[in-house]
Amino acid sequence: MTNEPNRYSPPVDRLLTYGDCRTMRDWPNYLELGLTAEHVPELIRMIADEDLHFANPDGMEVWAPVHAWRALGQLRTEAAIQPLIELLEFFDNEIEGDEYVVEELPKVFGLIGRAALPALAAYLQNDEYLTQSRTTAANSLRRVAEQDATVRDEVVALLSRQLAQFDGQDEGFNGFLISDLVDLRATEALPVIELAFAAGAVDEMIRGDWEDVQIEFGLKAEREMPRPNYFVESLQLKPQESGIPLADETKHLRQLDRRDAKKEKSKRKQAKKARKKNRKK
Repeated sequence: MTNEPNRYSPPVDRLLTYGDCRTMRDWPNYLELGLTAEHVPELIRMIADEDLHFANPDGMEVWAPVHAWRALGQLRTEAAIQPLIELLEFFDNEIEGDEYVVEELPKVFGLIGRAALPALAAYLQNDEYLTQSRTTAANSLRRVAEQDATVRDEVVALLSRQLAQFDGQDEGFNGFLISDLVDLRATEALPVIELAFAAGAVDEMIRGDWEDVQIEFGLKAEREMPRPNYFVESLQLKPQESGIPLADETKHLRQLDRRDAKKEKSKRKQAKKARKKNRKK
């Protein structure tokens, strides 16, 4: 990422004051601002503008990169694929990171479509990157498949091959891979999913345990065993040993160091979102 001056021409400059994304329920139609393919270079420069990413958090300019990558998605900009991957890598190396990258880049890649598959697959398969960023790449692949059914089998194969390496991977990463496969109704991935659960290599806080997955696929009508407390089990804690009431999860998070707390909260937020999505089906 480069440190470019914050000078942008109309109508791109309107994104500098377009508004706080936290107050927007849905993405606006940015094309109504008059943004077209001729503005792509400036939009790409904006998403990589460090001055904007680290601007006053109470101001409007800090939201400009978010508006810009949304616009690039709505323009279906294939030229933005590599800059977006670089953005993912940039925040992979930041202690604080950016939850909007995690939340929104999958949607952007989904809009861009199948042209993003090679770059996303390469990122997913590279274990030099942090788990959260690779999880975002996996989620992006799922989004592309949901937008374009013709690449669904290819994406399922990519996610399944990655999950097959469960022994050497983070349990949370395996859990999110399974969640993406469940969302894609990937019955062909059930054998490797079962193996991952049998090996104890899955964080069950993400999408539940093997019984939950079987129920989601219609292989079981109901649970045979009582549902575990996934939060406690994911932390490998016993309530009597931790001294922390099960209901007081926030208190536990305060006991973690700053970075671990942020990672834990991010994982729980994504896990909650995955479970909520399933309940709506």
